[in-house]
Amino acid sequence: MQELASLDIEAIKQFALKDWELGETHGLPHWQRVERNGIILATSEVNITVVRLFAYLHDKCRIDNGCDIEHGKKAAIMINGIRHTLLKELTDNEFELLSKACELHTTTLRTGNLTIDTCFDADRLDLERVGIIPYPNKMATSKGQYYAKNLGEFYDLAVLLTME
Repeated sequence: MQELASLDIEAIKQFALKDWELGETHGLPHWQRVERNGIILATSEVNITVVRLFAYLHDKCRIDNGCDIEHGKKAAIMINGIRHTLLKELTDNEFELLSKACELHTTTLRTGNLTIDTCFDADRLDLERVGIIPYPNKMATSKGQYYAKNLGEFYDLAVLLTME
């Protein structure tokens, strides 16, 4: 698994879990799968640090497990509050990518930025947990589209990565 530079992913996980009351649907098991999915989807052009941080922070501001369209914007605002503590090692560019990915993941199909779009697809490839099959035309990256068309192959790869 790729490393998070000098950031402490455990501290990020603990922050995300602090005061978390919505259970597992949008909680830790989902965040861990989004992280794993992002690692599977990442190419050499993707900032894996941003993708892994997105996994644990994108749903932190949800108010319920239903349709909460504003939680992405709220997450972007929330991460501003930890910019100089938990996220102090991020470059300005990394922070901007993370903020945009959190803000737009609920409202935008694709941005054209491979790191942000990988975040979106990492989340979307975990939609079956809520009864939604990921559709290729709803993916933001070519790898996301491929795996949405070949879910069996994706799940086999995910199992292998989880066992490492």
